[in-house]
Amino acid sequence: MTQSYENIGKIPELRNRILYTLLMFIVFRIGVHITTPGVNPVALSQFFNASNSNLFGLFNMFTGGALARFSIFSLGIMPYISSSIIFQMLPMVIPSLDRLQKEGEAGRKKFMQYTRYGTVLLALFQSIGISYGIMAMRSPDGLPVVMHPGASFLIIAVIALTAGTVFVMWIGEEISEHGIGNGISLIIFAGIVAAIPGAFMNTIKFVQAGEINIMLLILIVVFMIFVIGFIVFVESAQRRIPIQYAKKMVGRKLYSGQSSYLPLKINTPGVIPPIFAMSILLFPATIANFIKVPFFEKISEYLNPNGVFYNIIFVILIFFFCYFYTAITFKVDDVADDLRKYGGNIPGIKPGKSTSSFIDKILNRVTFIGAIYVSLICVLPTILIDKFHVPFYFGGTGLLIVVVVAMDTIVQIQSHLLYRNYDSLLKKASKK
Repeated sequence: MTQSYENIGKIPELRNRILYTLLMFIVFRIGVHITTPGVNPVALSQFFNASNSNLFGLFNMFTGGALARFSIFSLGIMPYISSSIIFQMLPMVIPSLDRLQKEGEAGRKKFMQYTRYGTVLLALFQSIGISYGIMAMRSPDGLPVVMHPGASFLIIAVIALTAGTVFVMWIGEEISEHGIGNGISLIIFAGIVAAIPGAFMNTIKFVQAGEINIMLLILIVVFMIFVIGFIVFVESAQRRIPIQYAKKMVGRKLYSGQSSYLPLKINTPGVIPPIFAMSILLFPATIANFIKVPFFEKISEYLNPNGVFYNIIFVILIFFFCYFYTAITFKVDDVADDLRKYGGNIPGIKPGKSTSSFIDKILNRVTFIGAIYVSLICVLPTILIDKFHVPFYFGGTGLLIVVVVAMDTIVQIQSHLLYRNYDSLLKKASKK
């Protein structure tokens, strides 16, 4: 496999896809550093440095540091994720959208267009809230964050933030289509990874200042390695359902039945559940921090990431999206029909409805285990930070996203390499 990775540069399509993805990363990181017109960056930096809100830290992590700079990418990819959640649920209650999803490629493109329109509307709404709130903010020295607050700033900021969100959405879709990996997940991945050097330097400063004990630092590193190993182990784990194919006659030749298996991943939806859950929880709470109204301040207090209420809702949403996303991506009825069509069956289970029910039962059990695993990874580091005051930069959700997205991207690269090798073998065989 090491030798195969050395051949990445020799495969034009794969090389171009990787270079295109890296180019989109650079464009994204440039946009993160472009501050919205009318904002005083010095006062903004002082305000965020003085703020102890964990919500800002979490949302800032998901936007790759854009929120702390109030850049044109401050909303990040969150409006697109929220719009995707809404439009994935709507077909359950709107039959016309359900029919549209089943109309093949044309229907899928139309459905994606609706999701984009929803992204623009959500971005408009969210940018109005965040722009209105930031106009009232001041640094600890009394400097206004917005130099000339008013209607003109509000209009400019809303246009800039909405356009920035649309551009980030375009970057994500371009990576998915012309790059390597899932574009939306990779944008979040890039934002988290970009902060690693800064976090590393801060950790060194804490150690030098005596705020972090060397033994504690070693324990943190060991804990991170253990968590990464656990994530890799579970993400690679499968529940294999045995499949037996019947004997079949091809021409005058009788082929004996073959044995195979149906692999069910422990964590079928990957990083989607925690991303969706955090997108629902983070933005309302962040807006509540910007708008100083008693009702919104109460919301912000309840949705404190270190609070019990936040973590309970977070776990509930993770369970919901684990089951929801598995249901819409893994169609047990279609799998059962395909098995019957190609002469396959599960030993001891009748083809058709019984097979569908059997697979669904196992899938529900596997999804439950996967939801527990995702919840533990996302919540446990938060508990360690809160209860034991352990400095753990990534947080469980960030670490899960980084590891899983990296694994998925590596798998896609391996698929391209295997396809290339297989294609080369076929050409050699045809020449002989």
